[in-house]
Amino acid sequence: MNKFIKSMVITATASTMLLASSAMAFEQKIAVVNMQEAMSQIPQAAVLMQTLEAEFKDEKGVIEQLQKDLTFEDENLKRNGSLMSEKEKTDLQNKMAGLYQQYQVKVKEFQQKVSVRKNEETNKLLALVTQAVDNISAKNNYDLVLAKQAVVFSKPATDITVKVVEQVSKLK
Repeated sequence: MNKFIKSMVITATASTMLLASSAMAFEQKIAVVNMQEAMSQIPQAAVLMQTLEAEFKDEKGVIEQLQKDLTFEDENLKRNGSLMSEKEKTDLQNKMAGLYQQYQVKVKEFQQKVSVRKNEETNKLLALVTQAVDNISAKNNYDLVLAKQAVVFSKPATDITVKVVEQVSKLK
């Protein structure tokens, strides 16, 4: 009988703890935000792309010119190859190999530079979006804000993505 009473007390205590933790979960105010969507919808993202395009315009032009030169020389070899001596063909092929090597180096450098700059600017935008999430969370007393990608289901009312986009859009 004594063991029975102890087990009942333990069961009652465990049940009470479970109910208390469930009640506490109901008191939490939770929101979700789609960071990728917010980042793509803010006007600063379009400005970022235009800025990067302008910043790397000259280097992109150099690469495009190298590509045109390669195409021209390749067509020249195809068109006039049968009329060229072996030395002329070899010289042209060596010139094309050098151009192609130069092209590959320029493209690789260009891609790395663009990637680094894009990451730098994207991190700045991410900081703005994160600051907006923090401000909205504080203003609306959210206890927890989750990434929408990490949530299986949420009611549309819990999604603060539009509010985040609006707040970041007001910043210039």
